[in-house]
Amino acid sequence: MIDLRKRSPALDPAAIPSHIAIIMDGNRRWARRYGLPAIEGHRRGMVSLRRVTRAASELGVRALTAYGFSTENWNRDALEISLLMDLCVHFARHELIEMQRNNVRMRVIGEWESLPSAPREALGEMQAATASNTGLVLNLAINYSSRAELANAMRAIARDVAAGVVLPDAVDDALIQSYLYTRDLPELDLLIRPGGEHRLSNFLLYQAAYAELVMTDIYWPDFSKDDLVRALIEFQQRERRFGGA
Repeated sequence: MIDLRKRSPALDPAAIPSHIAIIMDGNRRWARRYGLPAIEGHRRGMVSLRRVTRAASELGVRALTAYGFSTENWNRDALEISLLMDLCVHFARHELIEMQRNNVRMRVIGEWESLPSAPREALGEMQAATASNTGLVLNLAINYSSRAELANAMRAIARDVAAGVVLPDAVDDALIQSYLYTRDLPELDLLIRPGGEHRLSNFLLYQAAYAELVMTDIYWPDFSKDDLVRALIEFQQRERRFGGA
């Protein structure tokens, strides 16, 4: 567990990771700490996403992938899910000005097209409105499962092999990555998990193979630009060997 609040050396602007992923964890526990309803924790989590997206853009990060709603989250209370869908619509419709101001391109990964019509349409409109932006790419993982992503990729590869489009001997790491949601992004460098847990929770399992992991007790609604900078400093202090000795 990394204590991001301790004193750290300075950030090296020449060694900023290209692609960062964040598991936005701790919203409900943050709300319980302050005696607030769970949805208020999620709402504050959206504020943190805005803050961290802006900071990542300013620091020169090329891609930020944020875990917003997993396929397992459908097992939560029906009222909480309904409020989360409303919050998703609110985010998509009210963050557009912020995205445009900061030249952020927003995309959604996961099986988001099976969402209820209101959040599905709002997210689709936001993707279309920011499609020509050339700055940071913000990937929101909504109704996302890494195992489902991999299963879909394997089925697509199998179909292409059967059709003769892909030769069996051509199936390698690069080809598999070309069938994933993140195929046009830099490889994942750093995965941050606030909230105190020590697991990947079915998030970017293939992409995280050689990513550096930073886990912290800070709940996501409290995660600040300074916390992001400290996580980047921690990343820069690591020796990345990519499986080597």
